[in-house]
Amino acid sequence: MPTPIPGKRQLRLVQLVAVIFLTVSGGPYGLEPLLTYAGNNGALLLLIITPILWDIPTIFTVLELNSMMPVTGGYYQWVKKALGLRFAFYEGWWTWLYTFVDLAIYPVLFVEYTSYFFPGIEAYKTPICLIIIWAGAALNILGIVPVGETSLVLGGFVILPFIILFLTAFASHNILFSIPHPSLSGIHFSSLGLALFTVIWNFCGWDNTMTYAEEVERPIRSYIKSTITAFILIFTVYFITVLTTQASGINFSVLNKQGFPAVGLLIGGNWLGSLIAAGGMASTLGLFSAILLSVSRIPKVMSDDKLLPAKLNRVHSKFKTPYVSIIVCAVIVSVMILWTFADLLIIDITLYGAGLFLEFLALIILRRKMADVKRPFKIRLSVTGLCLMTIMPFSIYLLGLTGSFVSGNFSAVLFALAALVSAEIIWQIIIKLNPSIKLQRLGDNLH
Repeated sequence: MPTPIPGKRQLRLVQLVAVIFLTVSGGPYGLEPLLTYAGNNGALLLLIITPILWDIPTIFTVLELNSMMPVTGGYYQWVKKALGLRFAFYEGWWTWLYTFVDLAIYPVLFVEYTSYFFPGIEAYKTPICLIIIWAGAALNILGIVPVGETSLVLGGFVILPFIILFLTAFASHNILFSIPHPSLSGIHFSSLGLALFTVIWNFCGWDNTMTYAEEVERPIRSYIKSTITAFILIFTVYFITVLTTQASGINFSVLNKQGFPAVGLLIGGNWLGSLIAAGGMASTLGLFSAILLSVSRIPKVMSDDKLLPAKLNRVHSKFKTPYVSIIVCAVIVSVMILWTFADLLIIDITLYGAGLFLEFLALIILRRKMADVKRPFKIRLSVTGLCLMTIMPFSIYLLGLTGSFVSGNFSAVLFALAALVSAEIIWQIIIKLNPSIKLQRLGDNLH
């Protein structure tokens, strides 16, 4: 069991639910392309099937590993324990890269939702984005509890508009709810791949919430309860939003361009469209702060292992946060080149999926190597069963990646694959600059 850091406040259960919600989801914002790719008949079907095949195995995996090792660095430490320092570096490097791409998009989305109220504000996109990036960095430096408290407020602003949207539509005599006949018939393979990546992207990040486990009050129990609560909440909000959007009869091309505020405008008028747009602003702010919280802990633990410069592991004397790591992350995000939303999905999920499968592998290896270690949360499957469980998300991952490549997004796929390969290149540079790491690996292998 991790020992709390003296003088440091810890995240409570309800705050953790909010942080997990914003790290993984941030509301349905970003699900709009699903209806364009999959149509009425395929959207809800993929929304149900994909979490079963992708999220549930992932959630079970990270809960078992976290109950066994609730430590700062989360997935990096799990992979290090199971597979050694080299693959731990892969895990940390890939996560760092995909998160920078991910983080860079949220300030831009904030500007897009703000333009609902202030048309023409796009001309000031760069300074507004920089303000959001550095405000999020400052909040993270203040500590995990301020992030948790802010996430709780922003999470409420994100969820409430979609509940009101559903209830308004349900009360309207002009809108009839009906579950479309579930079918993937007629969906082009490339569209299916992009639809899968859209759903996965809106459900990914469960492992990211485990990197600050030592900063959570009663981490094992809190993570089990909060993760299950967050999953039910996220799925429910997604389901009622897609169902309401279909019932509204909105043109999917309009939905893709204007987002869910257009659905609110159609169903309830300008007041509801404005409420959903405001929720989108809250969502992007919450996502940025929550994801920066998780990724900022990774450079610190990698620095502790001499894989990154030593200065990255400095902790603020007052707030006990890895402030240098947070600042470095903010600097990199500030200069990131922005991709299109479709390209973002491909790069994100390609890198994220590769790292996730190292975690599945760590689960299987640690089940064999450390079978007697206590696991308060344990998947009720044998090692063979765990291997079979891993096939489900791996199949979804390959199907989505292949479909995305067929869709013609070559540059994004190639960039993501190059980013995967870069982990080995950087690793070779590191061990040449620091031979003691190579000796440490040899010693570990002999031991």
